[in-house]
Amino acid sequence: MSATDPGSGESIEVESLLTAENLSRMVTDAVKNFITFPPLGVILAVMLGVAIAEYTGLLSALIRAMVSRVGPKTLTFMVALAGVTGSVASDAIYVIIIPLGAMAFHAVGRSPIVGAMVAFAASSAGFNASLILNITDLLLAGISTSAAQLVDASYTVSPLANIFFVIPSAVVLSLLITAVTELYVDKKAHQLVDHDEVSFEQSLSDASPDAPEQFPDEPSLTLTRTETKGLAAAGLTLLAFLVVYFVLLFWGASPFARPEEGFMESPLIQAIAVPIALAFFVTGLAYGLITGSITSSSDVPEMMAKGLQSLLPMLVLFFAVSQFLAWFQWSNLGPWTAIRGAELLQRWDLPTVILFAAFVAMVALLNLLITSGSAQWALMAPVVVPMMMYVGISPEVTQMLYRIGDSPTNIITPMSPYFALALTFLQRYYKKSGVGTLMSLALPYAMSMIVGWFLFFLLWYYAGIPLGPGSPMHYPVG
Repeated sequence: MSATDPGSGESIEVESLLTAENLSRMVTDAVKNFITFPPLGVILAVMLGVAIAEYTGLLSALIRAMVSRVGPKTLTFMVALAGVTGSVASDAIYVIIIPLGAMAFHAVGRSPIVGAMVAFAASSAGFNASLILNITDLLLAGISTSAAQLVDASYTVSPLANIFFVIPSAVVLSLLITAVTELYVDKKAHQLVDHDEVSFEQSLSDASPDAPEQFPDEPSLTLTRTETKGLAAAGLTLLAFLVVYFVLLFWGASPFARPEEGFMESPLIQAIAVPIALAFFVTGLAYGLITGSITSSSDVPEMMAKGLQSLLPMLVLFFAVSQFLAWFQWSNLGPWTAIRGAELLQRWDLPTVILFAAFVAMVALLNLLITSGSAQWALMAPVVVPMMMYVGISPEVTQMLYRIGDSPTNIITPMSPYFALALTFLQRYYKKSGVGTLMSLALPYAMSMIVGWFLFFLLWYYAGIPLGPGSPMHYPVG
């Protein structure tokens, strides 16, 4: 089988992996494939910093501060925004924000069921949007880079590739969650329990922060004075860090400045993982020293070790994915499939909107079965990214479309371990909750978020606004 690269005119032949040469390479290049996998070093470096922010309690305190100091009218929006932005804490966000959302709603006289659902929808369905750069940006960019290099060996997708879009997306998704909550979920939650007043009242009591003996693992909604001081110290430290960062980035005499090439060529941008790791590290360190969660120098490496330990399942996935991508490249099956797929798309001559919508829908459906966003993208990217490049769509756009289709359906698939976790929390507040209860409350969130987010993307795309610094909308073919 062969195909002609429309860019170079080169004929690409599909090769068998079962030749003696390729079988030998599977053994000799296995370690090389793993250690050169683009996301590996980036994720490990960033987690060293994130671990300090997480295990000192900074991330938890920050989220609690967001939801504990707002009035009843803005509570839904703030819980949603905290949940969406809390994706920086990775999977830990679920056990932090869901009980906090329930307690915050109960504190203002609203159903904790609704608070738990708002928090779950935001942290799960909104996982791919955030007010700040997080590990998802780094991970997806690395996989996208590997896939894009099947077509163009010099192509690099920056971790900042979608940042201009995902920041306002966090606000848009929070508004959508707020609208669905106030117009549907709040009423639906009360309908579910109206026939069982005793159970409902008991569920309110169970969710109360005054009942720690029942749920000792739930964090307190109220910040202590020490935690407040710690947040202030972390904020001042972050401000100082950003001042130093931008001075080094733009000051002409700085060794990191690139006035002629442009700031995007600065090492501080090209190797953005290091500044991100340092930002989390110094803010977490400041918080930990003030609150006492760091009492000796040995605490810091211990926290870093715990952070890296949490990545072990991902490292296993990375090893498998790195081999898969290497074999895919050796066989030329990826470029061949992409070229044939692009030819098919060109014959169909689908409108761009239809092509985008079909891709988002396909991702959303596959996510019901493959709940790991990185695993699903690792499987799809080697085919989809080159195929889209051959029809003139940049990897950055394809990656953003993937993010739109991926996270909203997280909350409606029982295949996700966090679906079961959310159900467990829901049963604390309404003991008769089952899978059907959770699905009936979660489905409106999923549908509204995927449609609303996609429409917002179309407005952004056709307005010609870049998705991130240096992120093109189109890829030049030929």
